[in-house]
Amino acid sequence: MGGAPSVPTDSRRELQVIGAGYSRTGTVSMGMALEQLLQGPVMHGGTQILGREDAYAKLWTRIFAERKNKPVLMKLLKEATEGFVGLTDSPGSLFLEELLELYPNCKVVLVKRDIHAWYKSMQPIMENTQLNPLLFRALLLPIPTWRWFPKIIQGMGSREIERLNGVPFTPDMLLTYNDWVRAHVRPEKLMEMEMAEGWEPLAKFLNTTVPSTPFPRANDAAAMTAYINRILITASLAWLGIFTVLGLACWLSWTSFGWNK
Repeated sequence: MGGAPSVPTDSRRELQVIGAGYSRTGTVSMGMALEQLLQGPVMHGGTQILGREDAYAKLWTRIFAERKNKPVLMKLLKEATEGFVGLTDSPGSLFLEELLELYPNCKVVLVKRDIHAWYKSMQPIMENTQLNPLLFRALLLPIPTWRWFPKIIQGMGSREIERLNGVPFTPDMLLTYNDWVRAHVRPEKLMEMEMAEGWEPLAKFLNTTVPSTPFPRANDAAAMTAYINRILITASLAWLGIFTVLGLACWLSWTSFGWNK
């Protein structure tokens, strides 16, 4: 969790908690907190999609492609979440309704945040997703796992439009989303909190002991910016290597066959 993706080792463990707070409401910190309280792997969306093996990222493209085919969707979601005890952020939280159907005993934590601070922190993400999709896809094509990222982003956007009926990206969008969560989770299964409240409400809700260590504080924005920069640099170097090899091959062919004479 955090910088590295959590990988389940016991498929018998089931999802116990969904952190339903929207992106940029402390989803990385919440994931780290849940991992400590539940003593098991927690799936933070971005960390999993960008850090797991190629087949796992591809699985999420299939989930979005089959999102209107419920029997297939449920099977794929089960495969993607098997062995995790918790989940935060997109793409997993985009399927809150379906996950609650798969795991009826699961609890939901909705993290609230000042809407203007949230909007400001979300703007860089929205700008990054406005990159030319064809160019972005071509850039990441040589990189395992990351090559599926543009398709996943596209699926996330489509799913969000369907879920919130195309609500525009404004500060009030967060309020609309929070109301959507409240409407789709039974009150006894839902807890609302702010990150500043720390361990106590979360531990009480999950019937666990309050840890003696400080509540995790991860900088979601800085982590995502660093990850995107790493993606762009790695992809650019990969293409540089490809063109270098192609150029060398062409030069060797040119000289070997005497085409330069």
